[in-house]
Amino acid sequence: MSSEVSGSRMQKKERKVSSMTEFKEMTKKDAQMLLTQELDKLLKTAPDEEKAQLEEDFTGFKKLFTKFLRGSGPSLVWENIEPLPANAVKTYNSLEAPSPDQIRSMLNKLVVVKLNGGLGTSMGCVGPKSLIPVNHDFTFLDLTVQQIEYLNKQYDAEVPLVLMNSFNTDEDTQKVLRKYRGFRIKIYTFMQSRYPRLNKESLMPITSNLASCCDPEVWYPPGHGDFYEAFAKSGLLHSLIEEGREYCFVSNIDNLGAIVDLNIMNMLLNPAKAPHPQFVMEVTDKTNADVKGGTLIQYDGKLRLLEIAQVPKEHVDEFKSVKKFKIFNTNNLWVNLRSIEDLVNRDGLDMEIIVNHKHLDYGLNVIQLETASGAAMKDFENAIGINVPRRRFLPVKKTQDLLLVMSNLYSLQNGALIMNPLRAFPSVPLIKLGDQHFGKVRECLARFASIPDLLELDHLTVSGDVTFGKGVSLKGTVIIIANHGDRIDIPDGAILENKIVSGNLRILTH
Repeated sequence: MSSEVSGSRMQKKERKVSSMTEFKEMTKKDAQMLLTQELDKLLKTAPDEEKAQLEEDFTGFKKLFTKFLRGSGPSLVWENIEPLPANAVKTYNSLEAPSPDQIRSMLNKLVVVKLNGGLGTSMGCVGPKSLIPVNHDFTFLDLTVQQIEYLNKQYDAEVPLVLMNSFNTDEDTQKVLRKYRGFRIKIYTFMQSRYPRLNKESLMPITSNLASCCDPEVWYPPGHGDFYEAFAKSGLLHSLIEEGREYCFVSNIDNLGAIVDLNIMNMLLNPAKAPHPQFVMEVTDKTNADVKGGTLIQYDGKLRLLEIAQVPKEHVDEFKSVKKFKIFNTNNLWVNLRSIEDLVNRDGLDMEIIVNHKHLDYGLNVIQLETASGAAMKDFENAIGINVPRRRFLPVKKTQDLLLVMSNLYSLQNGALIMNPLRAFPSVPLIKLGDQHFGKVRECLARFASIPDLLELDHLTVSGDVTFGKGVSLKGTVIIIANHGDRIDIPDGAILENKIVSGNLRILTH
């Protein structure tokens, strides 16, 4: 009797699970059908001159949305992660320098690509982030152009610069490019896709009429994983292959350490052992400041990028461990151009989807479906990592990073930032500036009469209403905390070494 009852319960449970699965599948099919209908309606409301481009973008978006609906659950099984093979990540010191007579022909096979889709809004700036001055009034874009022009002049080469702009940055960037006309550098641009933001609850676009809507908030650029498709669709990829170009060096424009490296190029074009790597990711040693950065793993016999978003919750602490996962992705990538073209043509790129949740100013919760360029690694043949020195990873994401690169820690040489030889150790200081008073570039810089001497600094924390006079020197560990309602003025010429400053300190001029 009891076995019959338990059998009946089992059947009910199976029916319940089965009906839930069916319900979810039906819901997904409905969502897919509704989105297609909604995008078709939207297209009819678009201005005529935008329709062809939007149709292309919507085709790409529907593909991404379908994958998003399919992808419930983790994209990997944690227990199936394999140890990295011995040859998966090369050390930078093992790379050989090219002979001088090879350099020119090597450079003529290279394309430098900078990801230029981001705005400077997180640092309180208007317009493209690449146009923020970072050192001696030179912008990120200025420094990039200087670096490549130096290579072209020094080696009589013709390395082009390609900018992947977004709809947010394209217009302002195009205006600025005119000033480089006299330089020995060819600059090309192409646009990454423009996708509609989705209402988090309905999974439908947040606008229903493109003719009357001029709100840029309804769109988003879908992450730098869009690079491969957008580069190919632009026609630029094929033109550069026809010119005899073989590899592109792709990096974020705000990474001031991402400069062309001749030793890496030599390894790509003249490998000691065949075959040529089709994809190289620069990684560097993880510190406690980088614990959330993506790392390299071996999975299903392929080298691939593992991002924190893919990690099951119960393994997040393990992922963050510097002991187990010792390296992280700098997003400096060297990729074979023909391989990109081949993979795009046969729809062979399979990048994990990142669901980015946003809360718009007018109260709406939306999602953005994005991909990351490093996630394509597993789709390329003979992909490897190179563990590079930390100097090749110098991103400027916050004002505290800006303070570092504007200081006497660095000097400028042909557009590249070189660590001051007087710095006793190669690591950079850890700086934390309070967001409320230092989060925006203009307000932050107004608090420094001059950028302090940071040569002997290890760690700086500043919070509250704090200002710095001229010629201040900071050494060791310095912590400055002005409590709410208090203000601290660090006087001209002050030398703070291993000091904690708190309370209220006003310097009055008379």
